[in-house]
Amino acid sequence: MGATGELLNVVDVEATCWTGQPPPGQVSEIIEIGLTVVDLAAGERLDRHRVVVRPARSRVSAFCTELTGLTQAEVDRGVSFAEACRLLAVEHRAGPRPWASWGDYDRRQFTRQCQATGVPYPFGRRHTNAKLAFTEGYGLRKRPGMDRALEIAGLPLEGRHHRGEDDAWNIAALVLDLVGRGAWPAS
Repeated sequence: MGATGELLNVVDVEATCWTGQPPPGQVSEIIEIGLTVVDLAAGERLDRHRVVVRPARSRVSAFCTELTGLTQAEVDRGVSFAEACRLLAVEHRAGPRPWASWGDYDRRQFTRQCQATGVPYPFGRRHTNAKLAFTEGYGLRKRPGMDRALEIAGLPLEGRHHRGEDDAWNIAALVLDLVGRGAWPAS
């Protein structure tokens, strides 16, 4: 499989959100996990996956539905957070496989939610902040959002922004752009 000998999981999560502070008693929880498997050596996106997660301590606000397209009815049919983490570990080799996300939000959200719920953290230690790698790879002063980074790289935004599955697919394209430029950090 080329020089790297391994695949990369690109992960993007959507979480319950509000225009201001969460309503009393509610906390931000993951409601969608998008995952794209990337073969770094071959320079291609292999698979895209979507896991809808049922929140246990919050509800989907109108603002959140407007942003992500996800509704309370849709997430009510999702799997539990524990099951989502199990799927990541078992079906997507989240522990041994390196992973990347746009910024550190996704990693921190998983860490917080795993600690709060007692669910084992599904990922290994090899995480790459793709936003930071992109910023350095393009010699930028400010870290761009994913949609702006696509513009800078001359890549199309495929699908809906703020939909985990689509964002993971787009971030994977940015990762491959960096690989092509020789600017993706070795994991």
